[in-house]
Amino acid sequence: MKRLPTLFVGHGSPMTVITDSPERRALVALGKALPRPDAILCISAHWETRGHTHVTAAEHPRTIHDFRGFPPELYAIEYRAPGSAGLVERTAALIGEEHIVRDTGWGFDHGTWGVLEVLFPGENIPTVAMSLDRALGPDGHRALGAMLAPLRDEGVLIVGSGNVVHNLALYRQSVGTVPEWAEAFRTRINRAVTDNDARALTTFAADDQSAAAAINSAEHYLPLLYAVGARLPGDAVGVFNDTVDGALSMTSYLIGDTAPLAALQ
Repeated sequence: MKRLPTLFVGHGSPMTVITDSPERRALVALGKALPRPDAILCISAHWETRGHTHVTAAEHPRTIHDFRGFPPELYAIEYRAPGSAGLVERTAALIGEEHIVRDTGWGFDHGTWGVLEVLFPGENIPTVAMSLDRALGPDGHRALGAMLAPLRDEGVLIVGSGNVVHNLALYRQSVGTVPEWAEAFRTRINRAVTDNDARALTTFAADDQSAAAAINSAEHYLPLLYAVGARLPGDAVGVFNDTVDGALSMTSYLIGDTAPLAALQ
């Protein structure tokens, strides 16, 4: 089987799923161009745990509408992909039984279905969602991504879903602008991802004001570390949807074979 790339998607607002925008159109085009995976492992910014990494273990995980005040058509969306017991067990073998919890109560939150339903609409590719263990530091999350890299040769698409810049407290007062701090942080992270500079991606000084504003709560940034952690020798990096609106960036990366990005042009 051909090695699959790894992917980080800036998912933005739930409205991305139902709104015609350049970013949504790019995801649709990319989904059509990507090789079809046998299964998907999605690390979502919207599932945080502490002390263990959880994975969805239900046969048919439920669709979670984890937002309020949006149009009814968003709440009507059901992501009907089945789970994958095989992928759950393989993931446990790779990262260690002592670190994992098989979770039958959680399901697919909008960090998962809000990306996958746009990339692969109605395809019902077996999917496992993975939580962020907030007891880990940045290097710990990146190390987990590296442990998962063998999945890429086993028909599994690893997807991190979050945002490089994500600060809702500042978003409402900055929408429609490109703040200097957001532009500086986005540019810096783009360079670090392209150059495979692990230190620049995981270590931020206490007085780093751009980082403090861009990733103040960190949960939307951490999924990126799984995508870059699963990078393998010889992988190229493609940047797409590289936009900033206020305190939110839709910047996304395809790592590995970047040929599918030609479909976005």
